[in-house]
Order: sequence, then structure tokens, then C-alpha cells
Amino acid sequence: MSSPVQVPSRFVLTVKDVATAAGVAPSAVRFYEQHGVINAHRTAGDQRRFDDNAACRIKVAKVAQRVGLTVREIADVFAALPDDPQPPDWQRVAAVLIDEAQTRTAALQAYLGEMLSGARLCEIDDRTEVSEQV
Repeated sequence: MSSPVQVPSRFVLTVKDVATAAGVAPSAVRFYEQHGVINAHRTAGDQRRFDDNAACRIKVAKVAQRVGLTVREIADVFAALPDDPQPPDWQRVAAVLIDEAQTRTAALQAYLGEMLSGARLCEIDDRTEVSEQV
């Protein structure tokens, strides 16, 4: 028989706890974990346990999705965060999101300008396409 899994003491929150704190459905918590946005440890009974940063990460991920980042891009941004992010770490994430929002806003404004000028939709140049990389 294998020994019980030792879950680090800071990983105490259940899926439901994180979902409630983040304002999302429990399925969203599992989705974000599956895609590497948040991390969980498993108990001996195979239950997920999260640290108290999980809800914050989900809330920030939701903002990043509104900016236009994919879940994969968000996971890449979060990969640079330490296990226990401090305000300067979150400020770096905010700087990335601000830069992306500004880039995407400029591209959208360019498209809007072309549409308002009466350009045929099929002739609008996609040179202002938003970057694929964060």
C-alpha cells in the first residue's frame, strides 16, 4: 500500500472554496487548473487542494481573457510568477496586460477607422493584426 500524499500546508482550499472566492463555477476552477493557470495538489483521496493565490489568479485570468489573451497565453504569463506572488510580481503581470490591451486597442481602432471610412470589408488590410505572442 502506498503512503498518503503529503499536500503542502498552504494548499488547503477545495475546488468549491476557490470557485466561491473567484466568483466562478467549480468547472471553471478545474478548467483553469487543466490549462496551467492555477496549480493544485492532490490528497490521498485524489481531491484537489489549492493555495490562497488560486482565486486571485483566476480573477486576473478573467481580466486577461477580456483583454483578448488566450488561456494558453495567460498560463505563459503566469509561469513567470513565483509560488507566492507579491505586489511587484503582480505589477509585472499588470504591465504585460496593459501592453497587450494597448496593442489590441490600437489594432481595433485601426480596423474601426477603415470600416468607418467606407472600405469594403473584404478589402480591409489585416496588417494591423494583433500579435500572437505575449
